[in-house]
Amino acid sequence: MITQLSLQEQIDLIHNKEIKIEELFREYLSNIDKLNPQLNAIVSLRDRDWIIKKAQEQDSLKQDIKIKQILFGLPFATKELFDVKELPTTYGIPEYQNEFPNTDSLIVKNLKQQGATIIGKSNMAELAIGSHTKNKLFKSTSNPYNLSLSPGGSSGGASAAVASCLIPFSDGTDMMGSCRNPAAYTNLYGFRPSPGLIPDKRGESKYPVLTTPGGIARTPEDLSIFLDSVSGIDDEDHYSYSFKGSFRSIKTYLSSNIRIGWLSNFVENYTFEKGIIELCEIALNQFTAAEKKISIEQCNIKIDPDKLWEVWCNLRSKITFDDLSSMHIQNFEELGFPVKWEYEQGEKIKEADISNAINHYLKDRSYVDGLFDKFDFLALPSAQLFPFDKEVDFPKSIQETQMDTYHRWMEVTVFASMFQLPTISVPVGFNEKGLPMGMQLIGKNKSDEKVIHIGKYYEEIFNRSKIQPNIINELQAN
Repeated sequence: MITQLSLQEQIDLIHNKEIKIEELFREYLSNIDKLNPQLNAIVSLRDRDWIIKKAQEQDSLKQDIKIKQILFGLPFATKELFDVKELPTTYGIPEYQNEFPNTDSLIVKNLKQQGATIIGKSNMAELAIGSHTKNKLFKSTSNPYNLSLSPGGSSGGASAAVASCLIPFSDGTDMMGSCRNPAAYTNLYGFRPSPGLIPDKRGESKYPVLTTPGGIARTPEDLSIFLDSVSGIDDEDHYSYSFKGSFRSIKTYLSSNIRIGWLSNFVENYTFEKGIIELCEIALNQFTAAEKKISIEQCNIKIDPDKLWEVWCNLRSKITFDDLSSMHIQNFEELGFPVKWEYEQGEKIKEADISNAINHYLKDRSYVDGLFDKFDFLALPSAQLFPFDKEVDFPKSIQETQMDTYHRWMEVTVFASMFQLPTISVPVGFNEKGLPMGMQLIGKNKSDEKVIHIGKYYEEIFNRSKIQPNIINELQAN
């Protein structure tokens, strides 16, 4: 199957005229026909005739045009909250199902400029709030490793689609692990970049930038191709910056010693399902055994996890409240619990609360930056429990510990998000039930190239991408 090849291999087949783009598109559409009814990962799929016509048009173009565009000849499904002209941007709520934007989101504009064809959208959590892909408009997405379980979220449609070869790679967004958590739940690589690496339409704000577009792929090499196509400065995003270089050119050898700090006091403070810490520690130990230049150290950082959570919740809820207020949603009572919780919390927050939160953030940010004078990377698990029942609204407990909010089970992702640290979630294996898990490798702000480098090296050693869900066998059998 062509669609099981790496992204670069698919691109090479197109450039070398060994396959027609139409052939590739038809195989992806066949995969969608066979598996998406079970997964519900792709939504708002364009008309088949439209998709095939686009492939035929690209096949007829001159070779020099094809080579100039990084993603030429590849089909793509963007996350449901990104705007695509001629497709609805629904945010997963019925009220918006007929809202058609006049312009493309910046990431969509860049993907199109690099030759990708947007064939549809990937499902997500309602209004992208919560690390579980479920909404009232499109319903739940299934995990390809167990169809009764969640693929995480909010970019869960993206991760399920990539893991099942419905699309070659995907974008996403990440505020509280929304690229990292779905990647961990589907044995993929998820990348949260430094905010500004991938431009996004955002106005001036007094708040720290907590959300950024990101990516999900089967390998860090695939992520590199995606990042080269969407990164760089854009006049519409004052926060964006110019990235000089190429993620694709990053080699996988290590030229110097690498020190990874395992954030042990954070791990001890959080609640984890049995088996997660063990999988991460085994992966770290195997990493050092395979490469003598890599060392792992216990790292007890001087940040109070409880205070960090308080600051995070205040900022997140206030930002979410402002965003929801600007949408003027009419049928607010029909929205799910996570959305209502954030809105009601944000409505209560006073200016003094925000001022205190920002002061704590600024003080701790300086300290966190200094950690990278000693460590090249910091490490934490990517989630606190394994994939769970897709029909629940959110996990209410871990082991015997009750969660006091709808999102406490994803607290482990807050550290990287709060301090705008580029982070790659790498797969660490499976538990006894065959459920995947991942681990965050966290770098210093704007060290994205270095984070992708260690991700490539990790995949070269472990070859986790070679493991695919059994659902793929259905494609090969038919």
